[in-house]
Amino acid sequence: MDILHKDDGKKGLFYIEQNGKVLAKMSYVWTGNEIIIGHTEVDEILKGKGIGKQFVEKAVELAREKGIKILPLCPFVQSVFDKVEEFSDVLA
Repeated sequence: MDILHKDDGKKGLFYIEQNGKVLAKMSYVWTGNEIIIGHTEVDEILKGKGIGKQFVEKAVELAREKGIKILPLCPFVQSVFDKVEEFSDVLA
C-alpha cells in the first residue's frame, strides 16, 4: 500500500486510501521550522502491519529533507521516537 502525502504549508497529512476511503492517517501542523504531529489513526483492517511506524519514517524523511524538527504530541509517535534511536536527529 502506498503512503500518500498532502501538505498545504500550514498542515499536512500522511495517509493510506483505498477505494476512496482513508484507512490510516497521521496529521501534523507547521510551526516555523517544526512540524507537530498530533494524531495517528489506523483502521482495524490495517492494525498490526506497521503502518504507524511507516508514517513516522515518512515524517522523518520529510524533516531531514527540509532541515526541520518534529515535535511528537501523539503518544504513538512519541513511543516510536523513544524506541528508534536513529530518528533522534529530527526530534524537537
